[in-house]
Amino acid sequence: MFQAAVAQTNEGQRSFSDVQKKFEPKQAQLKTLNDDIESRKKQLQASGDKLSPAETASQTKKIDDETKELQRNAEDARNDYQAAIGEMYNTLASKVFDVVQTYAKDQGFTLVLDGSQQQSPILWAAETTDITKPVIAAYNLKSGVPAPPAQSSVPAAPAPTRQAPKAPAAPAPKN
Repeated sequence: MFQAAVAQTNEGQRSFSDVQKKFEPKQAQLKTLNDDIESRKKQLQASGDKLSPAETASQTKKIDDETKELQRNAEDARNDYQAAIGEMYNTLASKVFDVVQTYAKDQGFTLVLDGSQQQSPILWAAETTDITKPVIAAYNLKSGVPAPPAQSSVPAAPAPTRQAPKAPAAPAPKN
């Protein structure tokens, strides 16, 4: 729930969109290179019996070399993208965590748990104990970042590449 809360803040949505926009040119470049390789493969297949074995071997090797280079570039771009998303997430997560702490203290909670973790000890919790939406609202108010313009779809919560600070998302009942 904490990861979703971070991603759903106005700042999280804006930052995620900014990272995606930053990598769009590289993605377009990789697509163009892939399309070029695929086109040359089709040309080679179409003219296969018209070329000498040496020409066929030469073009096949060139296509294979370019395919390997494309794969390396795609992996580098994927790693760079994941690192940028992870850095953005971790920076924002620490700020949202501060708001969670303040919200929990202000509400008199003694414990807040993150029910989204796979190894979570939470077997059941009433929906009324989920403080995700109030924390998002409190963070948005504190950050002053306006809501992004309405889009046809809301981006999914990015998966962090590094461990985010342990952050609680569901409070224990008050005593």
